[in-house]
Amino acid sequence: MAGIDPRDLAQYRIQSADERLKAARVLMKSGLFRDAISRAYYSVFQAARAALATKTLDARKHSGVISLFNQHFVKSGILPKDYGKILKSAKDMRHASDYDDFYLVTKEEAQEAIGNAERFINGIREFLEKCNREQTPDS
Repeated sequence: MAGIDPRDLAQYRIQSADERLKAARVLMKSGLFRDAISRAYYSVFQAARAALATKTLDARKHSGVISLFNQHFVKSGILPKDYGKILKSAKDMRHASDYDDFYLVTKEEAQEAIGNAERFINGIREFLEKCNREQTPDS
């Protein structure tokens, strides 16, 4: 987006990720495991987009975001390889829970999805903080 500081956009997106993760937890506590998985995915997706903002990258499709994230952060070694796996797994689970008939989500699966999302978001937050420290000159 023209005119928007990439750091501000990254911060906005990580806050969006936090909100979606909070919603996933609420849904989990309510026993709505399929919807909890969906919100957990969108939290991871927004965190991935926050990382992409640091390189002024984005995509129109989810698959494009995932591809860009893997190319610029996972394959390059900037972030751990399992972050790519978390993102793909979250997408696959969300797709199945939203679209597949008779797809049953267990409490354990929902808890795992939320745990993975927490780890992913915390890692992206640390990455963003590191980027901000490196871009901020010492006073």
